[in-house]
Amino acid sequence: MNTILAIDQGTSGTKALLFDSEGHVHARGFAAVACTHPRSGFVEQDANALYDSVLHAVRACLDQFQGDRSGIAGVGISNQRETVVVWNAQGEPVVPAVSWQCQRSLGICERFKADGLAPVIAERTGLLIDPYFSGTKLVWLNENDERARAAIAAGDAYFGTVDSWLLYRLTKGAAYRTDYTNASRTMLFNLAALQWDRELIETFGLQGLRLPEPMPSASDFGTTDFDGLLDRAIPILSMIGDSHAAAVGEGCLQPGVAKATMGTGSSIMMNVGASAQEPAHGLVSTLCFATDERVDYALEGIVISAGSTPAFLKDKLRLFDDFAQAEQAFVDYDNGGVFLIPAFSGIGCPHWKYPGGAQIVGLDFSKSWQHVARAAYESIVYQIKDVITVMEQAAGVRLRELYLDGGLVQRPFLLQYLSDTLDRPVSTLALSEISASGAAALAAYKAGLIASLDAYHAKRVIARRVEPGSGVEAAAANHAQWLRWIERL
Repeated sequence: MNTILAIDQGTSGTKALLFDSEGHVHARGFAAVACTHPRSGFVEQDANALYDSVLHAVRACLDQFQGDRSGIAGVGISNQRETVVVWNAQGEPVVPAVSWQCQRSLGICERFKADGLAPVIAERTGLLIDPYFSGTKLVWLNENDERARAAIAAGDAYFGTVDSWLLYRLTKGAAYRTDYTNASRTMLFNLAALQWDRELIETFGLQGLRLPEPMPSASDFGTTDFDGLLDRAIPILSMIGDSHAAAVGEGCLQPGVAKATMGTGSSIMMNVGASAQEPAHGLVSTLCFATDERVDYALEGIVISAGSTPAFLKDKLRLFDDFAQAEQAFVDYDNGGVFLIPAFSGIGCPHWKYPGGAQIVGLDFSKSWQHVARAAYESIVYQIKDVITVMEQAAGVRLRELYLDGGLVQRPFLLQYLSDTLDRPVSTLALSEISASGAAALAAYKAGLIASLDAYHAKRVIARRVEPGSGVEAAAANHAQWLRWIERL
């Protein structure tokens, strides 16, 4: 039996899974990783810890696997996007990895906007000027961190998103590459040319920065034995950003099909076909996925804080002891007029506002922690609704159905409220590791284990399909009130 080893390196941990050509999982491994917050608005990760988590997860997966390791045909990697890693030729991190969540470059973004760079950046990269994307994080490091500045000036600063960093380490420096989807999140990549935009890089003052070779998501990226965990080196056959991998795993292979990943943050992505669409309404234009034969583009709306919002109430404010209590509160209570605006790192698409922190509004003495807990979960739904609304306007079509993945899809009450708020069906797949599945599908296709991505997609199993119910009218009224609060930011 031939299998694909899929690595899904996320913000809070790394998963390793072994898939067969039918999309079935034969073994799993997991290793947690941590974020640090050295200053207000700063979010960092230890780049070496990210790599080590991959080795730990792969070891756990292989230990569980009962099959023949010689049948592992290749590796597929999906990864958290926009996070900046800078290392030297020896593979040593120059600075801590700057997380996609980090807001340190907000002032640089304001400067770029004042300099009139927004139109050219949107035209060439498909992106908005925002701290979310990698480019302004790099500019901040070059201007404010002597270690990064010295390395860039010396030509010994290797920049990469997490995929490139893992590839460099896994191949012991032999391969320095990225895929089009990850490159498209950096604000340094020309969507039309599918190459780094040297004029923008010069404008940003990053001329000395080393950049990985961009390639299609399904490519021969290099080989690895995972530091001796395997007795032979196997090819790395796909690399792709996790939200894009989820789009492949969900089956967003044709224009007009959309998915929403509901995790720490949320990415809502819709395939728009073989040509990039101009960004509008706070959406960004990006790559969906690419093989040697095709390049598919997408529109994407970004929700910065999704699952991180109830987690904050539990872990930092200690409003409840476990998520089961909060979920019961959602079922037993309405919001009582309480709304949580989760602007911990700003509000994303389509609003893109930075009011200086999250807010809980509508409180009075009759309210309890249950109302706040419900408001936290509702905020996830309203943000997805806002993205879908502008996505339909930009694409000129009404979404028929939304496919969902991520940890939050395990909450049935949340799926029902989302269906009511959108007033259309939402569906989840039986397999929960959708990003890993997408990376595995691309690698299996590159390895010749499957005839097409469509054939892989046809074998997926729908776990749950939720139709709008009796709560549609109440959800619409609540969402209208949410928008009124957002307008006041």
